[in-house]
Amino acid sequence: MDIGAFSKTPVGRLVRITGTDGRFGEDFDHFAFIPDPLPDLLDLNQETYKLVAEASAAIARLDQAAFRLPNPYLLVRPAIRREAVSTSALEGTYAALDEVLEADFAGTSTVGAAVAEVRNYVRTAETAFEWIQTYPITVAMLESLQKILIAGTPGDGPDAGHLRTKQVFIGSSGRRVSDARFVPPPPGDQLRSGVDAWIDWINRDNSIPLVVKMALGHYQFESLHPFNDGNGRLGRLVCVLQLARAGEMRLPVLNLSPWLEREREAYQNHLLQCSITGRFDDWIQFFCEAVRVQATTAVQKIDRLHDWRDQALATLREAKVRGVAEKITEDLIGYPMLSVTDAAKRYEVTYVAVNQVIPKLVKLGLIVEWTGKKYGRLFVAREVMEIYQA
Repeated sequence: MDIGAFSKTPVGRLVRITGTDGRFGEDFDHFAFIPDPLPDLLDLNQETYKLVAEASAAIARLDQAAFRLPNPYLLVRPAIRREAVSTSALEGTYAALDEVLEADFAGTSTVGAAVAEVRNYVRTAETAFEWIQTYPITVAMLESLQKILIAGTPGDGPDAGHLRTKQVFIGSSGRRVSDARFVPPPPGDQLRSGVDAWIDWINRDNSIPLVVKMALGHYQFESLHPFNDGNGRLGRLVCVLQLARAGEMRLPVLNLSPWLEREREAYQNHLLQCSITGRFDDWIQFFCEAVRVQATTAVQKIDRLHDWRDQALATLREAKVRGVAEKITEDLIGYPMLSVTDAAKRYEVTYVAVNQVIPKLVKLGLIVEWTGKKYGRLFVAREVMEIYQA
């Protein structure tokens, strides 16, 4: 961490930390950064406010677009899984969207470590969006979500589900403490008071535009780094929870992480520069661009899904295929991968009935067999998958 640069910051302070680095068997004497509480009044430039307005408008268009579908809730399942893939990739855990969807049909013991970790995010997000309908964001909520997020991963341990009790360092794992890119607050009272102030700020009713609160809230959360593991994924999840809590987005269909994944280096640098300079405009503008691009992209995907659904149902009508086939086809935008057993349970029909329908959908080109197996086969709506993966 550049002590010279951080010593001049107007938005925090350095505190001395000492200890032993077990990786090298040596003592360290360094500094950690403690961010000041976020302000209730901001002096931002006109370009920033322009981009805030554009991002806010894009969010409103996305919220409206989702409800153009007869069953907009179908969008939630693949959207959460798409976010899970990219937000995990930002932390170095890589799995493909089709692998994550396929894992929904597999037992826990049969999936690889990366897919299992991505599935943890799916469970975390689904739980979070259920809770946020009733409760505000709290420390206790985040602690519970963090425990779900890291369960069974290398980050799991005594601190799971609690604010961290150890000092952490941000940067390459092979470097010494003095070479860390960033050192967040030490554990204990200073960390706890910082997190409490952050919670109070994001829940406070003030005149700061919501997109700005999302951007600054995310910056502060990453600066505090309150947990031993999972901070990046939780911090990005909180952004969408803020939208849901404020009623600005009724369904969690905004995926910020794919854009941030593509802009990883700039994303990390902007967060760091906020702490060094205290100038928030550049970071807020960067964040607004992520929101605007991803919300606009999501609207385009919803339009494509709407068109695909209409064309698919028209194909069924022309072929005079009705009944459960129509239900399966209409729901493919939410369940682009399916098994006969899964579909039979979902639509409360017999296995035989679905097994007779599936070949018809394959023949009409709406789905294809995915696994190449004789038993336990999965089928996928390839065009729908391509829309989500674009």
